[in-house]
Amino acid sequence: MKANSTNSAGNRQQLSQDVWQALCGLGQERRYPAGSRILRQGDPGTHLLALTAGLVKVVRREENGETTLLAFRGPGDLLGEVSVFDGRARIADVVALRPCRAVVLEAHRFQVFVEQRGLLMELMRQTLGRLRESDLRHAELITLPLCARLARTLVRLADLTAPSPMVRTPLCLTGLTQEELAQAIGVTRNAVVSGLQRLREAGAVETARRSVIVRDMEALRLWAKPETSDEL
Repeated sequence: MKANSTNSAGNRQQLSQDVWQALCGLGQERRYPAGSRILRQGDPGTHLLALTAGLVKVVRREENGETTLLAFRGPGDLLGEVSVFDGRARIADVVALRPCRAVVLEAHRFQVFVEQRGLLMELMRQTLGRLRESDLRHAELITLPLCARLARTLVRLADLTAPSPMVRTPLCLTGLTQEELAQAIGVTRNAVVSGLQRLREAGAVETARRSVIVRDMEALRLWAKPETSDEL
């Protein structure tokens, strides 16, 4: 099955549509069920993925058994390109939070494509920029009030889930546990429970098992603003 060429976010916003379509044409599209580990930490970088639909989390497993949630990725993102660039083993797992589709790109074929198109520096800048953005987002999150942290993370997930100028509601964000939300924003699970309760009372969200339903996107965006969240 060839890749879906519809518009998406992530790297696709920085690569031209023609380049993205040509890149996706290098491989075959595969489907991944929710909960599946689509790239495994420690494996060699024999291939990478061009995510065309769905939502994933990037998780690093530490030697002591703990896990660190590094990032969320959505349609238009390349997954696993770092190990392809540096030739080292993968540094994290990539797990599907919801059903995903991605084009499997063989490492050598991808490298030839990048070299022929003169894309190496551009893709390296994007990869480093994405890592820097994640670091800055985390540093910014820990300075915000609880509900602003939580709302901002849910807005981010909504934007990745429905990458369009207007996110339609209700929108169901599935696959995330309260423990993972807590890890994403650097608080305890009890704090997430408290924050979700406030967002529910405000009519911004509803909650269910392993899912958050965004009911009012504008209200959620308002909660995400640090200057207003404490006043709500």
